[in-house]
Amino acid sequence: YMKTYLFSIYIICNFLFATTVIAQEKKVASTSQVLYNEIATMDTQLFEAFNAKDMSKFKPMFTEDLEWYQDNGGLLSHDTVFANFEKMFKNENKLTRTLVKGSLEVHPIKDFGAIEVAKHQFRHMENGKEEVGTFKFVAIWKKIGNQWKVSRMISYDH
Repeated sequence: YMKTYLFSIYIICNFLFATTVIAQEKKVASTSQVLYNEIATMDTQLFEAFNAKDMSKFKPMFTEDLEWYQDNGGLLSHDTVFANFEKMFKNENKLTRTLVKGSLEVHPIKDFGAIEVAKHQFRHMENGKEEVGTFKFVAIWKKIGNQWKVSRMISYDH
């Protein structure tokens, strides 16, 4: 009786473990190459405008209801974010951003847009010396018609 009982528990545990592993591996929505390329292109356009300090191209790439979450700055509204960028763009520290090669992930959001997850590197001059920082971010892109805009940004690991 004890052997049968233990064997039954063994079978049940194996079944539960196997089911859990299968459930964890199943992807609900796969990313198409087209979507990946679109978001990669949008990331490039966004940060070309940033690096050029071109507010007329940069600002329209965000939704009016933008929420920007920063680990060391909290939740920032659209107006606060762009007031900060206005100040930053006037600064002469030559701040630039590059995407870390191989870090870009893109995931679809059904009937909304896409999630971009990656690392990026910022460089600037401070006291005559180049400072470099690598950080993580998540951008929630909303597709409005055929236009992509960032609606949420999460910047962390500063």
